Amino acid sequence: MTFTIAIAGRPNVGKSTLYNRLIGRKMALVSDEPGVTRDWREGDAKLFDLSFRVLDTAGLEDNPNQDSIAERMVEQTNRALAQTDVIVMVVDGRVGLTAEDKVIARKMRKTGKPIILVANKCESTRIPDGVDEIGALGFGEPILISAVHGDGMPELSEALRPYIEAASDDDDADIHAGEGEKQLHITIAGRPNAGKSTLINSLIGEERMMTGPEPGLTRDAIPVLWNYNGQPMRLVDTAGLRRRARIEKELEKMSAHESLRAIRLAHVVILVLDANNAFDKQDLTIAHHTLQEGRALVIAINKWDTVKNKREQMKIFREHADSSLSQVSGVPIVTISALKGEGLDRLMQAVISIYEKWNMRVTTGQLNRWLADMEDNHPPPITGGRRIKLRYMTQVKARPPTFALWLNKPIDLPDSYQRFLTNGLREMFGLQGVPLRWLLKKTANPYENKKNEDE
Repeated sequence: MTFTIAIAGRPNVGKSTLYNRLIGRKMALVSDEPGVTRDWREGDAKLFDLSFRVLDTAGLEDNPNQDSIAERMVEQTNRALAQTDVIVMVVDGRVGLTAEDKVIARKMRKTGKPIILVANKCESTRIPDGVDEIGALGFGEPILISAVHGDGMPELSEALRPYIEAASDDDDADIHAGEGEKQLHITIAGRPNAGKSTLINSLIGEERMMTGPEPGLTRDAIPVLWNYNGQPMRLVDTAGLRRRARIEKELEKMSAHESLRAIRLAHVVILVLDANNAFDKQDLTIAHHTLQEGRALVIAINKWDTVKNKREQMKIFREHADSSLSQVSGVPIVTISALKGEGLDRLMQAVISIYEKWNMRVTTGQLNRWLADMEDNHPPPITGGRRIKLRYMTQVKARPPTFALWLNKPIDLPDSYQRFLTNGLREMFGLQGVPLRWLLKKTANPYENKKNEDE
């Protein structure tokens, strides 16, 4: 396994800012509001010549209320700490040592893991007065850093170096394991409380994501590496997307932005709907956004175990999907119960199938034979006294399948005829359910060059 460190501490000491600094990207949400991070997130970090895995954990609180969000955050953090080789405990250098820091330090000590103490928010211009007392935690003198400005990173790397180098011999074989394997990137999207986090937990077989009855528990877009029947996958849990008009707080805007970004970076998006309130306007907004981004889409109707008249409801859902997503006919719909683990194999089979279609390439010869048949059986209309003539086509890319079509009057090709071609492509080559794109190009006039030469 790759050497792993976890960043831990009480809320709002700058853990996520340090995480972003180590991975070199702003992936974790950062806000002045405490408790932003709830589920731990992981990423590949590089600090000068050191490479390692880093976990960003939720803020630890002393004696959280039973069954509260805070208690579940602590449980998630403890799961993350159990997987780590070294814990980097972060304290706010401006505030100094607090009673909560002392309680958390005792809990950290019980893990039996090596602990590196870091005092954050110590900009080089002035060392905060509270730093002196932080060493009383018993983990040695704190390393003074500013995660925002990058101060103290050389000292942090030297503190980590002995642990990483001691483990490097054992890790060398594992660091490269799986390199070259193509991961399938899957984003789980939907409205709040549809069951997205529960679905990921059921798929991977562990309580990786925090779940509960409260809507909006997930705030970050959290990636999880997984393997399904030999296929490496990257599952991304996202914050529930509400209608834009209802999003008021800055933190929710940031969460929504991260969710939309995760959709844009996905190969396949699983849109999770609540069977008791499916195809809300916001569900369709998310579906349309997914298709506009050119991503493959699978619809998972969750909580199917609570539906009574299943056959009638499925018929309604299918008709609704076909009418509302008419530009992409045949989007897969799979009924599941994430809580009970029902229908998950069917869901993953649908994901793999739609992914293969999304990657499909059709030869130029096949396309032009098909195009000639389509034109013979249903010629394009006449516009301006001249018939539109389809000359040639080829597939220029996959992911999603994109086709270039050369014709004499591309600007005059009616949308209805382009839809006719799209539906024909789907039927002929089995491309149902994936977005298709067209590039219409004007064929050169063979007489244009001769005219210029004569002149």
